[in-house]
Amino acid sequence: MSHPSDQPTPAPTAADAAPGPRLASAPDRELRARRTAELFQDAWGYAPDGVWSAPGRVNLIGEHVDYQDGLCLPMALEHRTYVAAARTPTDRVRLRSAQAEGVVELSAKDLEPGTVAGWPAYVAGVLWALRGHLSGGEPWGLDLVVDGQVPLGAGLSSSAALECAVAAALEDLFTLGTEPVERIRAAIRAENDFVGAATGGLDQSAAVLGRRGHALLLDCRDFSVEPVPWDLAAQGLALLITDTRAEHSLVGGEYAERRRQSEQAAEALGVGTLRDVDPAGLPGALEAIADETVRRRARHIITEIERVRRVGALLEAGSVRGQLDQIAALMDASHDSLRDDYEVTVPALDSAVDAARAAGAHGARMTGGGFGGSTIALVEHDRAEAVAEEIARAAETRGLPAPHFFLALPGDGAGRDL
Repeated sequence: MSHPSDQPTPAPTAADAAPGPRLASAPDRELRARRTAELFQDAWGYAPDGVWSAPGRVNLIGEHVDYQDGLCLPMALEHRTYVAAARTPTDRVRLRSAQAEGVVELSAKDLEPGTVAGWPAYVAGVLWALRGHLSGGEPWGLDLVVDGQVPLGAGLSSSAALECAVAAALEDLFTLGTEPVERIRAAIRAENDFVGAATGGLDQSAAVLGRRGHALLLDCRDFSVEPVPWDLAAQGLALLITDTRAEHSLVGGEYAERRRQSEQAAEALGVGTLRDVDPAGLPGALEAIADETVRRRARHIITEIERVRRVGALLEAGSVRGQLDQIAALMDASHDSLRDDYEVTVPALDSAVDAARAAGAHGARMTGGGFGGSTIALVEHDRAEAVAEEIARAAETRGLPAPHFFLALPGDGAGRDL
């Protein structure tokens, strides 16, 4: 998806995304879960009932199509947000963050959209969205500590990681009996209706349904997924993520405008969503849209859905290495469309993509909602550091922030760690 914002989920540690060309790895999951349990003990004076986590995500292709029932190809990251939690016999919710000062205390009975601000709103929103599953009159009391290890502000969906980790914790603590798709929808409601960010659901789906060694061909119409092999390491390849450190926040503004324009395009074409437009009839469909800007927005979405369909078919047909040229061309075309038709890139994103391509990357594109955040580049594993160096050099030459780099491996979705 296009994700509207990476809100103030706790910030990454220095080990998670180091400046310069050093390629950082994700924190050890078991160690981080145990550390979060210790933070809970320090905060509240007793041991948690458990620790849960959910991953950030990177979208390989399929940007700004989730809210038009499109197809996306995300993968869950090994970088995760951890939640240590325990039930209490009250109706109070107490929250602490490992990366922020102070305690936030809320009334579980009084949670309503607009009543909570900042990172606690993502926790409160999930409570609000799921409380209908709690048996009548049962206390909704909770103590919780968050430790966020998804790089903040990088367009890697730290907010969905937090929402889905909380949803996993609530499912277990209160025996809610929800299915994964219900938790996905609750997290989407938390972000759309409680926080007020117009997300389309890609991020939450990846955070819940991620599968190690695979990307997910996600149908945003019904949230069905088909895992497709994405084992780059075995093929001598790597996915280099560049956090450009160009900050972005899209709760309203540009992201919401793009979404409105896509809806205007669908209305002009007389379809429920742009997913219903046959790409073979694209020229004629575009002629039916009077506004030139709305026409370009529609062209991006319709062609992007088709690019995802083609990449998915290539991965199902053979190895990444065997389809490398075609996948690279589709990745490049995706970025160019996001830059020219959807106009969601910024100089830092374009610089990173251009430098990666010049350094020999097999395809490079922005990922996420745009207006800042991260890019991805499909590279030879033994060339990853050299490509990172060229991206860093280009940023320095253009007076842009020094980027952060790490290699991405597909991780598992939300679940219990301890």
